[in-house]
Formats: sequence, structure tokens, C-alpha cells
Amino acid sequence: MTFGGGTNTGFAGGTWTVQGTARPSVGEKAPGAPGSATMISDLHLGKLDPRTLHTDFEPERDEYDLCDFLLKRVAFASDVNAAFGKIETPYAGYQRVLVGLQKYEQLEKEEKLDPLPMVAKPVAPGQPYAAVPQLVDRLKFLGDLPTTVMVGPDPHLYQGDVVEGVKHFQVRHGLDAQGKLGAQTINDLNVPMSVRVMQLKLAVERWRWLPHNFDVPPIVVNVPEFILRGYDANRTIVVMMPVVVGRALRTETPVMKEDMKYVIFWPYWNVPPSILRNEVIPKIVKDRAYIQNNEFEVTTYSGDVVTDGLVSDDVLTQLKAGKLTVRQKPGPKNALGLIKFIFPNNNNVYLHSTPSQAAFSETRRDFSHGCVRVEDPAKLAEYVLRNNPGWTRERVDATFKAEKQEQVNLLKPIPVLIVYGTAISPEDGEVHFFEDIYGHDKTLGDLFAKAYESRK
Repeated sequence: MTFGGGTNTGFAGGTWTVQGTARPSVGEKAPGAPGSATMISDLHLGKLDPRTLHTDFEPERDEYDLCDFLLKRVAFASDVNAAFGKIETPYAGYQRVLVGLQKYEQLEKEEKLDPLPMVAKPVAPGQPYAAVPQLVDRLKFLGDLPTTVMVGPDPHLYQGDVVEGVKHFQVRHGLDAQGKLGAQTINDLNVPMSVRVMQLKLAVERWRWLPHNFDVPPIVVNVPEFILRGYDANRTIVVMMPVVVGRALRTETPVMKEDMKYVIFWPYWNVPPSILRNEVIPKIVKDRAYIQNNEFEVTTYSGDVVTDGLVSDDVLTQLKAGKLTVRQKPGPKNALGLIKFIFPNNNNVYLHSTPSQAAFSETRRDFSHGCVRVEDPAKLAEYVLRNNPGWTRERVDATFKAEKQEQVNLLKPIPVLIVYGTAISPEDGEVHFFEDIYGHDKTLGDLFAKAYESRK
């Protein structure tokens, strides 16, 4: 999600106009019509209450006196578009997605979908693919290949500019951009523009759920994109890194807005009851030395250590009965790495480092139990502690090496938004799409359709 300038991408989507740009219509009534107050509310707050879908997402937003706004600022305005622009979310990323929505609505009108044929195995550059001419047409239509590019001397050989066009398309769709023409890439190439238009409309709705201002620049995690961004006071991205989020269907990372209040260096990992029951206890049953070999310790719920060695029958029985718990000692092997970033919430979700870096090289990164793993914890710690005097990068690095637990309370709490946007637009005007890994787009789309139907 991008709030302001810069070349990095961010999440968004939408309807209507921004600062003189004609907005695509999605059913709102014209200013002055009986439904104008409803339309103003939709533009300012979104059509749906975000808690309808995300029970823990309740950002503070200012509500307008809609009738007063309509009478005093719109009815006699010389520039109605400018008047309405003042109630919309102010972020540049939102405005860019509106433009992207217009583009894709036009593509939807022009589209004559001729699905590309599937392949038994990925086609590498230099290999034959019978539908190369059809692929070229599709890439040109989508804007991933210049219209001047011609099919090579062998029209069925996948090579040259066509490969570069596929790579460009893969980058825009969160795919492994190696240029191989596999099943996922072909599936995404075959997605109808009507689906992309809906992704953008839903993303606009999500933009409208956000506060218009923050006392302190926020940290934003966009789940389907697997990216974290941190902003400065000018809404410029100053920190950006890959993240790992919760597993689809099993341990999804919730959408929320909370304030980060402190960080803990060299943290314990208190194993959640579900993980203790489903993963740790079965491993102890198979290997009574599991606790000892993995730097865990069995404790009471008040934190008294029962054992960090071999687990006896009696201790195992108490663990199974829920009378004891398990935590992992601080250190390089700890599942949380060497730091966790705490924004208290009902889901006990937080940001943290990790000793396992391999997952960050994957294009789809939903592997966690719900918390968000960050690729560069030292960089994030430097950013988070920037308002605490004396917390330079050197001090952060030294604290990582200190081998002792330390909690640092933030002088200024930092808003943390965990959001869910499958359509984004960077400054260059391109539009990027990501997989609906949790199915939230489908659910929101159904709610959206019902909301429009009820207003007819």
C-alpha cells in the first residue's frame, strides 16, 4: 500500500472522480439526487463497515454530517468534483487505482477472450509453444508487450521479446518472474478483465476504510502481496521488505489496525496452546529429548521452570492435561528470532524476526502460524525506534549481540495496519494483481453485491 510518492507499489481500488479525473460509475446516484447522502458516505467511509468482514479492523475515521456537507459544500459549488474530492481518502495510491480501474473497465469492453492453451510442463525460453502468436496478442492487449513487437521468424518458438513480456506480466501478478510459461502464468493470462475490474473495485472499498490521517506514520503489511512498508511524515516509503504471513485456511493473519507500543530483544517464545497440543506434544511423545534439543523448557503458567531436559511421564501427563506449558529460550534458534514487535491485540499477532530465511525467496509466502515474519529485523527495529533518543542502528546491532532480554517501550506508538489488497498501482500507472489467498475478495464481493442490490 502506498500513501504518497515514490516508485514502490501499494494496495488500492475504486469508483467516481479524483481532482477532475472522471470516476467510473458503479451505481451511485448523481449529486442532488435522493441518494446523494448515501453516495457521500460511500465515498468517505466505503459502502460496507469493515467489521462485517474483519472483526478486529476498526480504524478511527471522521464521519461527516452528510446533509450539511451536501447543502453547504456541494449544492452551490462551482466545481462539484473538487468538492467531492475533499471527502475522499487523500492517498496517492488510491487515486492511481481509480485511474487503473478506468483503464481496466475499458479493457473489459474491448476484450475478446481467446484462452491460451494449457501446457503439460512449463515452457522455457527457447522452447516451442504453438500459441506464441496468440500469446503475443494477449500481452499487447494487457500492456505487457509493446504493440510494435512482431512475432519472430519461427512463430511457434517462445523467445526474445515475448519472454520479456511474460516476465513483465509475472512481476505485475506476483509470480516468479523467470520467464517460464507455466500453468499459473497461463491461468493468470486467461483471467477475464471483469475479474480484474472487480478486484480494483474491492480495493477501492478497502482504501475508503482507512483513516485519512495518522499522528505517527504507519507500518502497513499487505497480506496477499507479502510486503511490509514503513512511511515517514511525508508519506514516503522509507522501509520496505518481504514478509511471511499466516497459512491460508489454517492460521490466517487477521486484518487489523493497532498501535505498536514496544519491542523485545532476545524474546522467549511462549508456545500457543494449539501449537503445543498439535505439534510440540506429539514430538515430545516421539522423542523425550525434544525439549532439550530444541532449547525449550516446560514451565508453569506463572513462568516457573519445571524442566529443560528429558520429559518424564508425569510432566508429559500434565502437559497433555493443560496443567503445564512450554516456551522456547531466547537465542538464535528461537522461532521468533532475536526480536519481536508488539502491538497488543486480541489475536496475539505480532511482527518478529526468524532464524529461517529460506521462505523469503518464495513468491508466495503464507507459511506462519498467524504472526508476521520480517526479512530485515534490524532495519525495521532502527525505523521503529527512531523516535527513542539514542537508538541508532549501531545500538540496535549491539543489542542483538548482547544475548540478554531487553524490552524497549516506544515513546510514540506506531500505527500498524495489516491490510488485504489484491490490486495495487505504483506511480508509473501500472496495475499489479495478487492471488486472493484467503478468499476475502470473494466474501467481500458477495457482500458488495448484496449492498448494491439492497439500494435498488
